[in-house]
Amino acid sequence: MDNLIAKVKKLISLWQQGLLGGEKMPEDSNPHLPKGSEKNYLYFTLPMALNYQRNSYKLWEAALQTYMDKECKDVFNPIKVAKMKDEELRTKLLKYKVALQPNKQPNIWKALCQTLVNNFDGSIKSVFTQNEYDIKKIKNYITANKKSFPYLSGVKILNYWLYVMTQYTDGKFKNRQEISVAPDTHVLQASAKLGIISQDDLTKSNVREIVSEKWKNILAGTGIQPIDIHTPFWLWSRNGFKVEI
Repeated sequence: MDNLIAKVKKLISLWQQGLLGGEKMPEDSNPHLPKGSEKNYLYFTLPMALNYQRNSYKLWEAALQTYMDKECKDVFNPIKVAKMKDEELRTKLLKYKVALQPNKQPNIWKALCQTLVNNFDGSIKSVFTQNEYDIKKIKNYITANKKSFPYLSGVKILNYWLYVMTQYTDGKFKNRQEISVAPDTHVLQASAKLGIISQDDLTKSNVREIVSEKWKNILAGTGIQPIDIHTPFWLWSRNGFKVEI
């Protein structure tokens, strides 16, 4: 176990030194809004609900292009989206390929905006405020209201979204240790490379839950939070494990 923790610490150190490549993360494609602004919180929330089974770099590049286009920018305003005709929303989300599917993904975007308008006056910050910026309470609330937060409530996206919010906003979140490692493909591959799961485990339907639970237990008491390993693991795997540890 000590050897495994040593390898994890080395990966984190290599990432912090910029030695794992890919220093630019997908979410770095953003308009650099004031960290505490509602617009900034919304920018990092709405595209996240469409961040599944696709290239994250292209998604966030498309999000930035959409935001910088004066004719499309209003898709980041839940109040305007809630009143927007479906065809108009579809056209704007498809223009730069924030949405890849013409019906399903604009519907997800609109449903999320309607939730924010109907329950939180159009503010994602209000979701956090009402849950005291407590990660555990936020996760419990969104999980209990899955239909109101389509795809954002999924295990992988929910945890990664909350991690992004801790990195790109001014939110002072409590219980950060409750953000589990976001078990995407690269994290799963890195976990297999480190031997905490087998290649056969990768084919199991519940492999994400298995990996999340394993890392939670392995890292307990080490001072490393599960989500802290996401980016170094992601970069290590994405670059084909070229860096030896």
